[in-house]
Amino acid sequence: MTRTELPSKIAGETLVITFNFTSRLEAGETISTKSVAAAVYSGTDASPSAVVSGAATSSGAIVSQAITAGIEGVVYKLTCTITTSASQTLLMTGYLAVVPELP
Repeated sequence: MTRTELPSKIAGETLVITFNFTSRLEAGETISTKSVAAAVYSGTDASPSAVVSGAATSSGAIVSQAITAGIEGVVYKLTCTITTSASQTLLMTGYLAVVPELP
Protein backbone atom coordinates (compact mmCIF):
# COMPACT_ATOMS: atom_id res chain seq x y z
CA MET A 1 0.00 0.00 0.00
CA THR A 2 1.19 3.50 -0.84
CA ARG A 3 0.43 6.73 0.99
CA THR A 4 -0.49 10.04 -0.62
CA GLU A 5 -0.50 13.55 0.81
CA LEU A 6 -4.01 14.99 1.19
CA PRO A 7 -4.97 18.58 2.05
CA SER A 8 -6.99 19.40 5.16
CA LYS A 9 -10.53 20.71 4.72
CA ILE A 10 -13.13 22.76 6.56
CA ALA A 11 -16.26 20.83 7.62
CA GLY A 12 -18.55 22.82 5.30
CA GLU A 13 -16.37 22.39 2.21
CA THR A 14 -16.67 19.88 -0.58
CA LEU A 15 -13.41 19.24 -2.37
CA VAL A 16 -12.09 16.76 -4.88
CA ILE A 17 -9.05 14.76 -3.86
CA THR A 18 -6.89 12.72 -6.20
CA PHE A 19 -4.94 9.49 -5.98
CA ASN A 20 -2.18 9.21 -8.60
CA PHE A 21 -1.32 5.63 -9.58
CA THR A 22 1.01 6.58 -12.47
CA SER A 23 4.13 5.09 -10.87
CA ARG A 24 2.30 1.87 -9.95
CA LEU A 25 0.96 0.93 -13.40
CA GLU A 26 2.89 -0.88 -16.13
CA ALA A 27 3.06 0.56 -19.64
CA GLY A 28 -0.36 0.16 -21.28
CA GLU A 29 -2.05 -0.94 -18.04
CA THR A 30 -5.31 0.87 -17.24
CA ILE A 31 -7.66 1.24 -14.30
CA SER A 32 -10.67 -1.08 -14.60
CA THR A 33 -12.51 -0.36 -11.34
CA LYS A 34 -12.01 2.13 -8.54
CA SER A 35 -13.53 2.98 -5.17
CA VAL A 36 -12.73 5.17 -2.18
CA ALA A 37 -13.62 4.20 1.40
CA ALA A 38 -13.40 6.33 4.54
CA ALA A 39 -12.66 5.30 8.13
CA VAL A 40 -11.83 7.28 11.26
CA TYR A 41 -8.10 7.42 11.98
CA SER A 42 -8.46 9.64 15.05
CA GLY A 43 -11.40 11.33 16.71
CA THR A 44 -15.04 10.28 16.70
CA ASP A 45 -17.47 10.01 13.79
CA ALA A 46 -20.18 7.33 13.85
CA SER A 47 -20.63 7.58 10.05
CA PRO A 48 -17.23 8.17 8.46
CA SER A 49 -18.39 6.87 5.07
CA ALA A 50 -20.65 9.94 4.81
CA VAL A 51 -17.62 12.08 3.84
CA VAL A 52 -17.35 10.22 0.52
CA SER A 53 -19.67 11.97 -1.93
CA GLY A 54 -20.71 10.01 -5.03
CA ALA A 55 -18.62 7.56 -7.00
CA ALA A 56 -14.92 7.83 -7.75
CA THR A 57 -13.91 8.72 -11.30
CA SER A 58 -10.67 8.21 -13.16
CA SER A 59 -8.74 9.78 -15.99
CA GLY A 60 -5.67 7.88 -17.06
CA ALA A 61 -3.90 6.77 -13.88
CA ILE A 62 -5.53 9.37 -11.62
CA VAL A 63 -8.59 8.61 -9.48
CA SER A 64 -10.70 11.56 -8.24
CA GLN A 65 -13.21 11.54 -5.40
CA ALA A 66 -15.41 14.30 -3.97
CA ILE A 67 -15.18 14.61 -0.18
CA THR A 68 -17.79 16.54 1.79
CA ALA A 69 -18.82 17.42 5.35
CA GLY A 70 -16.92 15.66 8.15
CA ILE A 71 -16.52 16.53 11.81
CA GLU A 72 -14.03 19.15 13.02
CA GLY A 73 -11.06 17.57 14.75
CA VAL A 74 -11.47 14.17 13.09
CA VAL A 75 -8.74 12.72 10.88
CA TYR A 76 -10.16 10.39 8.22
CA LYS A 77 -8.22 7.56 6.59
CA LEU A 78 -9.23 7.50 2.92
CA THR A 79 -8.33 4.35 0.99
CA CYS A 80 -8.54 4.19 -2.79
CA THR A 81 -8.69 0.67 -4.22
CA ILE A 82 -8.31 -0.02 -7.92
CA THR A 83 -8.23 -3.10 -10.09
CA THR A 84 -6.30 -2.91 -13.32
CA SER A 85 -6.44 -4.34 -16.80
CA ALA A 86 -3.56 -6.64 -15.72
CA SER A 87 -5.68 -8.01 -12.82
CA GLN A 88 -3.70 -6.17 -10.15
CA THR A 89 -5.45 -4.84 -7.05
CA LEU A 90 -3.67 -1.71 -5.80
CA LEU A 91 -4.39 0.46 -2.76
CA MET A 92 -3.41 4.00 -1.88
CA THR A 93 -4.19 5.68 1.43
CA GLY A 94 -4.26 9.29 2.55
CA TYR A 95 -5.16 11.03 5.80
CA LEU A 96 -7.55 13.99 5.69
CA ALA A 97 -7.98 16.31 8.69
CA VAL A 98 -11.16 18.34 9.11
CA VAL A 99 -10.14 21.69 10.58
CA PRO A 100 -12.08 24.67 11.98
CA GLU A 101 -12.80 27.63 9.74
CA LEU A 102 -10.60 30.62 10.52
CA PRO A 103 -12.51 33.54 12.10
